[in-house]
Amino acid sequence: MSYLESTLKTIPTGISKVLYVNWALVLLLSAVASFGFLMLYSNAGGSFQPWAEPQMKRFAIGMVAMLMIAMVPIWFWRNIAGLAYIFTFILLVFVEFFGHVGMGAQRWIDLGFMKLQPSELMKIALVMLLAAYYDWLPLEKVSRPLWVAIPVALILLPTVLVLKQPDLGTSILLVAGGAIVMFAAGVSWIYFGVVIAMGVGLVSAVFASRGTGWQLLNDYQYRRIDTFLDPSADPLGAGYHITQAKIALGSGGWTGRGFMQGTQSRLNFLPEKHTDFIFTTLAEEFGFIGGFSLLALYAGIIIFCLISAMNNKDRFGSLVTIGIAATFFLFFAVNMSMVMGLMPVVGVPLPLVSYGGSAMLVLLAAFGILQSAHVHRPRGKR
Repeated sequence: MSYLESTLKTIPTGISKVLYVNWALVLLLSAVASFGFLMLYSNAGGSFQPWAEPQMKRFAIGMVAMLMIAMVPIWFWRNIAGLAYIFTFILLVFVEFFGHVGMGAQRWIDLGFMKLQPSELMKIALVMLLAAYYDWLPLEKVSRPLWVAIPVALILLPTVLVLKQPDLGTSILLVAGGAIVMFAAGVSWIYFGVVIAMGVGLVSAVFASRGTGWQLLNDYQYRRIDTFLDPSADPLGAGYHITQAKIALGSGGWTGRGFMQGTQSRLNFLPEKHTDFIFTTLAEEFGFIGGFSLLALYAGIIIFCLISAMNNKDRFGSLVTIGIAATFFLFFAVNMSMVMGLMPVVGVPLPLVSYGGSAMLVLLAAFGILQSAHVHRPRGKR
């Protein structure tokens, strides 16, 4: 019996696939989403409309889709990784010329029943393609300059388009997520040292270019940096968002003011209280204990993902699991850092908690691919 035949015999088939689903991960995802439902209900003044009910419906649809995707063999997702990347890249180009404009940004495609944000799709398509690339590439070539340049180009091409929308937050996630997959694949740390040095130079250039003809960022992005460095300089203008967020975070104390008792959210002092700044509502109403509980659930999801990746002998399955887990981690790490004033404000939602269709559905689809890698990983003899 060949190695391939013996390996295939260790992969579950039929109804047994359901038993191999990581149900603990499903429960953790559901628990995180439940925090979101509670906060959206609270932010609407004790009503399921206009946010909580649509969010619950999307989550139900997303969970069904996740389980359906999990039943599809992982080799299928490996084989379509290139097509997924090309299709999503075309959507990004389409957005550049014909995208729907909202809040000064051109990021969406209006489908009628929902607004699709292709940059959300690209986060996962990029991870899939990089995982497929390193699954195909022999280990001895991983750190050779030519074979490093290819994934770098694959990361930078969509990043440039997303930056033009403009969407600095998603651009950061694309670069960081892609870099983590490259690191996990075994690319030499020397390249990352060079990139860090270039990053320091780029930051210096960003500040030096301000007010010149070759200014690298938009004016509103510079204002966000100014606000990050000194929110009190303009508390009623550019610093308003983060100032109100800090007031909400601090007023929650250890146990919070109580469900639906947050003054910052109830009196509409909090900006974007149902999307990017929803964590501040949670912290005000449930305090440190509530915020820590959500963070613990997020940590549990990451731990289960990493355990699955380490136990997966399939290189593509392991790398795609790490990539999706890294993207998920960056989501909540950047959002929480942003609302706590630890980094400049960027447009990154809190995963599975913030209101939004594209982000939630795409993220659950990504976890479906992760579950597919978990379900179809080679196991011991049966």
